Amino acid sequence: MRYLMTQLKLGQLALLSLGLSLSPLLALSQTDSNFPSKPITLIVTYPPGGGADSMARLIAPKMAEALGQSVVVENRPGASGQIGAAVVAKAAADGYTLMLDASSFAVNPALYPRLPYDSLKAFKPIGVVALFPNVVLVNSAFAPQNVADLITMAKKGKDSVSYASSGNGSAQHLAGALFESATGVDMVHIPYKGGGPALNDVIGGQVPLFFGNLASTLQHVQSGRLRALAVTSAKRSPILPAVPSLAEAGVKGAEIYEWNAVFVPSATPQAVINRLATAFQRALDTPEVRQRVAQLGGEMQRTTPEQAQAFIEQQVALWGGVVKERKISVE
Repeated sequence: MRYLMTQLKLGQLALLSLGLSLSPLLALSQTDSNFPSKPITLIVTYPPGGGADSMARLIAPKMAEALGQSVVVENRPGASGQIGAAVVAKAAADGYTLMLDASSFAVNPALYPRLPYDSLKAFKPIGVVALFPNVVLVNSAFAPQNVADLITMAKKGKDSVSYASSGNGSAQHLAGALFESATGVDMVHIPYKGGGPALNDVIGGQVPLFFGNLASTLQHVQSGRLRALAVTSAKRSPILPAVPSLAEAGVKGAEIYEWNAVFVPSATPQAVINRLATAFQRALDTPEVRQRVAQLGGEMQRTTPEQAQAFIEQQVALWGGVVKERKISVE
């Protein structure tokens, strides 16, 4: 009898243990099926008014419509996106805290080896909004009329051509560095404290060359103050149809894009990620979002979370290689 009672107690303990071990899973499943049941916060790692912020505020209301809950945009700028990313990395992995970051996300691991998080392990993307190509821009009085002329001039010596950027490790700096690697030239990099002053000096003729974001520099090309030699996308841009791509101009391996993607903490349940990804893609499919991205010269992306992850890993590897090869630092 004592043996039987012992066995019954062990059986009860086993069932109790099984129930306890399953309870979080059952709760999780129930949570997933009810997601979302409250407002979602979308943290933007850059200040209000910039490109990342505008993309967040464009897609947030459309995601909210698809999810049936509000999506509140909150700016946490600083340190090339690190401050906002650190907040999201520590947030509960329940799908209620998202992050919209820029292409610097793929550069930071190489530029800042002591990040407070592991970029590829701390986050999972739900999707990429769009790819925005750069434009190879020169002052209207600069002699080279095409990319071949520019390369020929640059090969005369390191001091033959200089290019401006918004600072060491910036998107413009890295674009110039990749162009150097792809063409085998060495140019003089002149960093400024911001993209505005750098662009103004290129327009004014103090520095001849700039690798600029298509959306923010288009007006200067249209006004004739800057001349576009090439776009850095795989094919020509619909809003600059007369300007060749770098590949057309004979430069291979130098596709350069600025982009925005939405992330969640990596431990977020897959069911929640899938729900968010579906809402994200529905937002991208709305006429308002598609029209605005097209106006900015962007290429809309339709990616699964897995495809977005593969793209971001490729970008991390690309820019890590450029930073190492060109010995780029933020100091």
